[in-house]
Amino acid sequence: MGEESLMVRFAAVVSYKGKDFFGYQCQPGKRTVQGVFEEALKMIHKNDIKSEGAGRTDTGVHAYGQVIAFNSDKDRLSEKIMKDALNAYLPDDLYVRRVHLVKNNFSPRYLAKKRIYHYYIFNNDEPNMIFKDYSWWFPYSLDLVSMRKASVYLLGEKDFSSFKTGKDDRSPIRTIQSIRILSLRKNLILFRIEGISFLRRMVRNIVGTLIKIGTHAFEPDEMNNFIQAKNRSVLPGTAPGHGLFLYKIVFDEFET
Repeated sequence: MGEESLMVRFAAVVSYKGKDFFGYQCQPGKRTVQGVFEEALKMIHKNDIKSEGAGRTDTGVHAYGQVIAFNSDKDRLSEKIMKDALNAYLPDDLYVRRVHLVKNNFSPRYLAKKRIYHYYIFNNDEPNMIFKDYSWWFPYSLDLVSMRKASVYLLGEKDFSSFKTGKDDRSPIRTIQSIRILSLRKNLILFRIEGISFLRRMVRNIVGTLIKIGTHAFEPDEMNNFIQAKNRSVLPGTAPGHGLFLYKIVFDEFET
């Protein structure tokens, strides 16, 4: 008799274009990142394999450093061979950048030390078709100094009830470690937001609010009033999903 295979756990660092996915999490009858990834796992293992992602991105949201963990009886496969096998079955808009062998109790959702999101604004009076699917075209003038002043109010541990959308039963107490607003080139603005974890659509609501402040619709110190209200209805707007990227996740074991 042959030797029995041992169960091992892999963590795949994946990137994807969110346009043609109905978000990350499996939904009946919908094309999702998790669903497509698990189809590839089934092709490799010849049976259903469940996976766990580090974050549940919404419809249209992209990723460069999403992490998906799964158990496998292919203990003889190296990390590189598992990566190549997955990419052989995955479509063009979903790609495995790296695969790590991790401990059996590794949970990308609960063991993440930091999540970093990028949001891109194409700030120009005319759209650019090259950036269309990856940034929010915003044709009005923006004051980056005002937005940076407002972002300071968001730093640290706070109740972010005002910045969640829809049903989210998790604690609204979250910690934002850093917000940077950078002009990458003449018309391209990057919001880089770092924290341990985020509520549903929290990043998009933060960006949408900062943009309103950037147009001088509100003063920077109004951000504190939005926070203190603890009510989503007070926010002036949200940002569309296609400008958002789950950029990087940091674990003790590795960084994406």
